[in-house]
Amino acid sequence: MTALPEPDFDTLGADTALPDNAVALGWLPIREVARRTGVNPVTLRAWERRYGLVVPHRTPKGHRLYSPGHLERIHRVLTWLNRGVSVSQIKALLDTPEQRLAAPTPSDWVPLRENLVRAIGELAERRLDELFNQAMALYPPATLCERLMLPLLSDLHLRWQHQYGAQLEQAFFHGWLRSKLGTRLYHNNRQLSGPPLLLIRHSEVPFDPELWLTAWLASSADCPVEVLDWPLPASEVALAIDRLAARALVLHSARPLQLDNLARVLAGCPCPVMLAGPAVIIHGQALKERADLRGLLQASDPLAAHLTLRQHSLF
Repeated sequence: MTALPEPDFDTLGADTALPDNAVALGWLPIREVARRTGVNPVTLRAWERRYGLVVPHRTPKGHRLYSPGHLERIHRVLTWLNRGVSVSQIKALLDTPEQRLAAPTPSDWVPLRENLVRAIGELAERRLDELFNQAMALYPPATLCERLMLPLLSDLHLRWQHQYGAQLEQAFFHGWLRSKLGTRLYHNNRQLSGPPLLLIRHSEVPFDPELWLTAWLASSADCPVEVLDWPLPASEVALAIDRLAARALVLHSARPLQLDNLARVLAGCPCPVMLAGPAVIIHGQALKERADLRGLLQASDPLAAHLTLRQHSLF
């Protein structure tokens, strides 16, 4: 079988003809590329149209097909994103020989976070939504979480220390974030099937942004997700798992826990259980020492939770 030659990424267009056996030779449609790389189709199209980062072949009907070389290029884009480089700077880095690469200029993350903080301070919902939507179109969810949302939460935490108007800003931002991510979960769930990942807020806090970021990352990996944003007794946790036929349970807590109650949940649970959030750090040594908690998966932040769930094939 003759191998299909690698494309010239910058010159291929929608009218490029493909051989009939392209799929048999390892070329993939956009949905499969999204599943393998974690970059959703909207972002892949934005990279192509706005920056020419990865330009796939097109079938006669206009459907995108990606070669193994395209996938390798996507992973190189992700490598630069993970180093903090903004998407607008990456094409030059990809197209420059390694030995001639100069250090990339500062990324756009800091000014973007500052713009978001200003929008939150002014209760400017439309501007906040537009800034976030633009970022979501250009970056994979994991990159957005690491480079934008988690640093933004840290910035806001400092801003809200003993500041007049802090509770007003919190109420506005938390309401917006719950609505934004909850809507995305709802629409993703409508397109997915199978047992859901169940996330339960396991601490008495009014709102836990990291719980919703964890749910969003899982949903973005094409995993059905159910969020119960309310603490439940151990017996009703088991009931929720049974009624939803959950594939796994994530208990998210930003506060200290009663570990005996956690052990009862673990003992009565028929599926894998993860404790996520700051409680993992708070109880770090005790979680290691207690034999009745040794089967518990642990992750202190949304990115660690996403990685651990993937490593255990839970989505």
